[in-house]
Amino acid sequence: MLQRVKEDHTRVVSPIIDVISLDNFAYLAASADLRGGFDWSLHFKWEQIPLEQKMSRTDPTRPIRTPVIAGGIFVIDKSWFNHLGKYDAQMDIWGGENFELSFRVWMCGGSLEIVPCSRVGHVFRKRHPYNFPEGNALTYIRNTKRTAEVWMDEYKQYYYEARPSAIGKAFGSVATRIEQRKKMNCKSFRWYLENVYPELTVPEKEVLPGIIKQGVNCLESQGQDAAGDTLLGMGICRGSAKNPPTAQEWLFSDHLIQQQGKCLAAAFPSPGALVALQVCNPKEGSQKWRRKGSFIQQSVSGLCLEMQPTQLVTNKCQADTSAQQWQLLPHT
Repeated sequence: MLQRVKEDHTRVVSPIIDVISLDNFAYLAASADLRGGFDWSLHFKWEQIPLEQKMSRTDPTRPIRTPVIAGGIFVIDKSWFNHLGKYDAQMDIWGGENFELSFRVWMCGGSLEIVPCSRVGHVFRKRHPYNFPEGNALTYIRNTKRTAEVWMDEYKQYYYEARPSAIGKAFGSVATRIEQRKKMNCKSFRWYLENVYPELTVPEKEVLPGIIKQGVNCLESQGQDAAGDTLLGMGICRGSAKNPPTAQEWLFSDHLIQQQGKCLAAAFPSPGALVALQVCNPKEGSQKWRRKGSFIQQSVSGLCLEMQPTQLVTNKCQADTSAQQWQLLPHT
């Protein structure tokens, strides 16, 4: 871990955290394919690294990029830590500081990674060994609320929706932390979601109808195959974004791209997979998509939608490939 920080002082490096049993000190090794993640309530979780990254990992010793670290067990250059503003001194006792530091590192020019060759065993207690004067729930809310207010920009609304108990709770002044962020010219939380943690689904409540364009052509349905899936292709855009023909009209909702009760889906999560319309299943990962700039990216694989001469497929995202550049134009 020290070598990684020596090579780049803006890296914050964590080991794999193994479990030491509280009851008998048995050592339980954790998987080497995990990274830190979270949900909108700012609840930390270990999760499998994305399939695309797993498939490209030919060297199991290679460090793993992680959106967040667990906190408490990591290596950071002291001068970098001081430059970033150290810890938020108005957070209380325990909880939430790992999110605040993780967002700050990524958004202010650094990176986080887990080094598989480094392992640290940790005894996880059944209860905290210290007291929370206001209770551990209120303390955790205070700390995560400070994080949301300083770093999550307009996305903090999803924190409050996921953790409504935080609404109206005291969290102290964050003026100095916001000023520190401005001085360092840190990136936005939207940048973080698009470039560091695109797998975190942003809640979508609206159903937006519209068209999907490449130049003068629009994505359209073009009949069915033997399995009953609807084939897709490109055709000259007809009508307008507000009033397109049925074959060129799409609904964008909850990361699904739909047309007449069917959803855009890739046959398998690998490059070259045929994309067609299948019966919608919100639990089916192959039907989940996200926008990343002008890309339409499959959430489960990280691959991009690409129009080839005769078929629609998923492929590795390439900024210089015009066949992967899309405009999603909603009704206006």
